[in-house]
Amino acid sequence: MIRKAKLPEIPEILELTRACGKEMASRGIYQWNEFYPSRTVLESDVDREELYILKDSEVLLGVIALTTIMDAEYEQVAWLTPNQDNLYVHRLAIAPNYQGQGYAQKLMTFAEDFARKGNFKSIRLDTFSQNPRNQKFYEQRGYSRLGNVYFPKQSAFPFYCYELVL
Repeated sequence: MIRKAKLPEIPEILELTRACGKEMASRGIYQWNEFYPSRTVLESDVDREELYILKDSEVLLGVIALTTIMDAEYEQVAWLTPNQDNLYVHRLAIAPNYQGQGYAQKLMTFAEDFARKGNFKSIRLDTFSQNPRNQKFYEQRGYSRLGNVYFPKQSAFPFYCYELVL
């Protein structure tokens, strides 16, 4: 079941995102670190009702943030659609023990359905340039790679921006 996250669930969500960060680091992908995603960021997502969780019974399988707020870093990207009526995906994470079982697909299908029902023009996101698995994931779903952005607190390497026109 996918539903909005609640503030009391933040410790469990933070545990999941930290486990994902460690799992990626074990594969040489230094995408998430002690600065990101932070408790403050996740709490803000919940306060704005933009953080969704995927649970099976009582097991937290994954999270995803869906927002209409465009990060300042995205302003210089040559997007395919005008900068209005866009949905942005952030912090997609699946618990390491449940990766490769289709749960990321479920969360992205949820995001895409949410965007279509909300009459958004496109979905935009970024993924780490050193994470080819994620790049393939989005490209297979029809997302177009457009440009690079940088998040210096996370990495010296760029993040690739993607957009799916709906």
